Formats: sequence, structure tokens, C-alpha cells
Amino acid sequence: MPAKKHSWSGNTDRVDYGILLSILILAIFSIMSIYVATVHDTSPTSTPLRAVVMQLAWYAVGGIAVIIIMQFDVAQLWKIAPYAYGLGIILLVLVLFKYDRQRAIANGAKSWFAIGSFTFQPSEVMKPAFIIMLGRVVTQHNAKLEHTIRNDFILLGKMLIWTLPVLVLLKLQNDFGTMLVFLAIFSGVVLVSGISWKILAPAIIGVALIGGLAILLVTTSWGRSLLGLVGFHAYQFDRINNWLNPSQDTSNSGYQLWQSMKAIGSGRMTGRGFNVSKVYVPVRESDMIFSVIGENFGFIGGCFLILVYFMLIYQMIKVTFDTKNEFYAYVSTGVIMMILFHVFENIGMSIGLLPLTGIPLPFVSQGGSALLGNMIGIGLIMSMRYHYNSYMYSRVNHR
Repeated sequence: MPAKKHSWSGNTDRVDYGILLSILILAIFSIMSIYVATVHDTSPTSTPLRAVVMQLAWYAVGGIAVIIIMQFDVAQLWKIAPYAYGLGIILLVLVLFKYDRQRAIANGAKSWFAIGSFTFQPSEVMKPAFIIMLGRVVTQHNAKLEHTIRNDFILLGKMLIWTLPVLVLLKLQNDFGTMLVFLAIFSGVVLVSGISWKILAPAIIGVALIGGLAILLVTTSWGRSLLGLVGFHAYQFDRINNWLNPSQDTSNSGYQLWQSMKAIGSGRMTGRGFNVSKVYVPVRESDMIFSVIGENFGFIGGCFLILVYFMLIYQMIKVTFDTKNEFYAYVSTGVIMMILFHVFENIGMSIGLLPLTGIPLPFVSQGGSALLGNMIGIGLIMSMRYHYNSYMYSRVNHR
């Protein structure tokens, strides 16, 4: 009898309930916000009931993905990394030929498959595949070579070799926002990979200088002419104009941002209350979902949502330190950077701190492919605790 009791306890300890609780709270925010957004907006293709049911269905699919991925231990994740990456590349290539024409006309991006009414963005599931592949590359390199300046440059080159094909394909899809997410993942893994600061410091300074040059280019007429020659479009310049001066054009290109800021501001400290909507915001069920939270639940509700994200990140970091596995550390870093960048960019653009990029709010915005990609990332983190606790339990019970 005691053995059975210990076995049950050991199995339950393998599940990280802190992470699950954070996801559950975010799911509640998601369902409530999507309902409010759709119940006040008229759409010929979506009703509030359909939108909520679809989001719940995608959460169910994501939950199944988490359970499946949890079964993969570190050795199995290591083996499937190249295959997952390869499949992701194939999907990114295919979407260039089979993209949703209507969506491409609407937002300029060729990044969505469309099969009837079903749409899917392959770059979202490519994110976790890219993360485990990058983790494998760094771990494999560090196991064979010591950290010298020469070897660190080799490591950086290896990481770029696996990153550049993704960035090129996203550029061809004209999906700049998603490119930024992959760059954030890449930067996070580089920072923890052990590469010398003699390389990182000049690289960071170089990025800062490039950023300063980019600001100069987008704020001058001659600079915009140069950017136009390399593929920048008028709508991208409009987004920058609206970011720099939100009140400049509140009825045309700046309408979405201005309405989002109005909605969030109207919520004040405690919000107007659930299902009260006085300010219309375009696409508020997905990219601008934070405007719904700000209007309904106010500053306090927005801060609580951000706190839930911090708790989720804290739980992820805690799992990483507990497992003490190098490959897992790089994988968790990639997942954390993916989620952090999404949260920072989405909320930042909703309140006017950052330009609009079309990046959804993780686990809250409407969208099946984004939710599935994030849930796969959660599955990777959950698998760390699941197999580490299983390993520790087996050691204790076989002494």
C-alpha cells in the first residue's frame, strides 16, 4: 500500500500546476475578451458563440498537444529537432505558393494557408521547432568545443545558418512582425549560449547603431526613399507615422491605434465593467485584444494580466533551474523570449509605445495557429518538469 501511495504522489508531482494555473487564468481572460469584442461587432462570418467555441476548441487542441509533447524526454526532443525544423521550413515554402489571397490583399502578408474557411499560419508552429533546433545546435557545439573567441564565432555562424533561411522565407512572406519574434528568440539563446562578451558587446553596440540609423531613415524623406528601394511599403511608413504622432491621422491610417488608446484610457482605474463597450476598435478580437481588457477591466485589470504573465515566466525559469539541463535551458530561454516579446510588443503597440506590427497577445488573442504554437512551447516546458521529477523519483525509490 505505501508503495502505491508514493507512486501516485510521484506522478502528480511531475505536473507543474503553477504553469497550468497561469494558462487557465489567461484562457479565462481570452474567452471573456473575445466574447465582448465579437458581441459588440457585426461580422457576416463570425458570431460571439462561434468565436468562443472556436477558441475553446483550439485550447482543447493545444491541451492535447501539451499532453503529447510532455511524453517526449530530452533524448527524444533532441532526435526530432531536425525533423521538426525541416517540416517547418517546408511549410514556410509551401505557403508562398498556397497563401490566402484575400488576407494577403488585406494586410500584405503571404503567411496564411486557407482551406475553405479554415486558415492556418505555419510560422506559428515553426517557432517551437526553431527553438529546439537552436537548442540542439548550441548544446552540440558546447559539448565538443571550448569557449574561445574563434569557437564562439563558429557557434554564432552555426546559429545564423539555421536562422537565416527562416528570416528569408518570412521576408518573402512580407511578415515583418513574425521576423522580429524569431530575432528575439535567436537573441535570447545567443545571450545564454556562453558566447564571449568580447563578441556580444560589439554586436549589441552594432545593433544599437543600426537601430539609430533605422530611426533616422524612417523619419527623413531621403531615408524613406532608400527604404522604399529595398522593399518597404507605404503602409509600413504609415504605421511609423501613427506611432510617432498618434493624433496626426485619427480617421484613416491611424484610426486603429487612436481607437485602441481611447478604449484603454476610457477604462480608467477599474474599467467600465464586463461586456461594456463604448469605443470601437478594429480587429480587437485578435491583435488589439488588450484594448478590450483595458476598457472593461481598467488599469487594475491590465496590471493583473501582466502579473499573470510574470508568474508564468517565473514558473518557466524555476523549472529551468530545477532541471539543470543545458539543452532544456536553451529551449526554455527560446520559449520565454517568444512569449515575452509577444506580450511586450502587443501591449506596447496597443497603448502607443511601439509601432503596430500585427503580433497577437499570447493565450488571449483570437487565433488558432498562434495559440497552438504557444501551447506547444508550454508543452516543451512541462516536459522538463515531467521527466525530471520522474527521474528523481525513480532514483529515490531504487536506492
